[in-house]
Amino acid sequence: MDTWMNIVIGLVLLVVGGELLVRGAVASAKALGVSPLLIGLTLVGFGTSTPELVTSVTAALNGSAGIAVGNVVGSNIANILFILGLSAVIYPMAVNPKGFKRDALMVSFAALACLAVALYGRMGMVLGLMFVASLLAYVVFVYVQEKQSPDEAAVVAEHRAEDARKGPATMALSVAMAVAGIAITIFGARFLVDGSIALAKGLGVSDTIIGLTIVAVGTSMPELVTSVMAALRKHADVAYGNIVGSNIFNVLFILGTTSMIQPIEMPAQIAAFDIWVMLATTGLLVYFARTGAKIHRWEGWVFIGCYAAYTGYLISIA
Repeated sequence: MDTWMNIVIGLVLLVVGGELLVRGAVASAKALGVSPLLIGLTLVGFGTSTPELVTSVTAALNGSAGIAVGNVVGSNIANILFILGLSAVIYPMAVNPKGFKRDALMVSFAALACLAVALYGRMGMVLGLMFVASLLAYVVFVYVQEKQSPDEAAVVAEHRAEDARKGPATMALSVAMAVAGIAITIFGARFLVDGSIALAKGLGVSDTIIGLTIVAVGTSMPELVTSVMAALRKHADVAYGNIVGSNIFNVLFILGTTSMIQPIEMPAQIAAFDIWVMLATTGLLVYFARTGAKIHRWEGWVFIGCYAAYTGYLISIA
């Protein structure tokens, strides 16, 4: 009971902390006059991915590479198959052709880079630095491109900033909220990682399985809430942008930052199976988005069905 209580408390704190961080950071940026485009490209994505980041770093420092890497790989799979699938079922999403070419290349690059590292077997400071530098270069490129020639992609980023829940009216309270969000997220990650390690030992399964399932889905809750709310508002372009941006961010920033703090040994199970599922899932997303420049409801159901099959397989081998 204590194990499950730790996990539940950890997940709740992660969701609450991530929400406070996004609200505080976005309100602070708006008070400083930061453009909605830059806020949408950076702060919203960073805030919703903070639970994954803190959880992976905490797990790595605790010697649990299975949770650290499984969290990222499992989150990316859940983001596309479950969250994007559910969002498309709620409201089909159009895909901006110009932004698609750029983002499809980057999300594919991130997936292939993760595959290469998984097959190599280890990720340390140098590779981590390269991953983070790649993400920063991508954000700068997108920002400059959209400032020079705004199109639908700029509108998507600005919608992401608008859809972020409102924070305090004053700068001091906004900063305090962001700091509180970070602190709560750190506490939540500690509860979640400790509970997950204990659960894995108690069930006699690898911590990788727990990382790919409970931890991955739990830390993706901010993306789920943000994407579903965007779909309900008929801002389906925002839901698509959230997931693609989150998957790029998860690999390049979260794995990169985690390995810079604590080198990671890649779990054999992920290298043998789950990384290939993530790659296939990314390829399916690119294919669906390219055909007809839209993700239809039936394609959303295909995503959800694939996720049910994948999760069922993980449970069967646990």
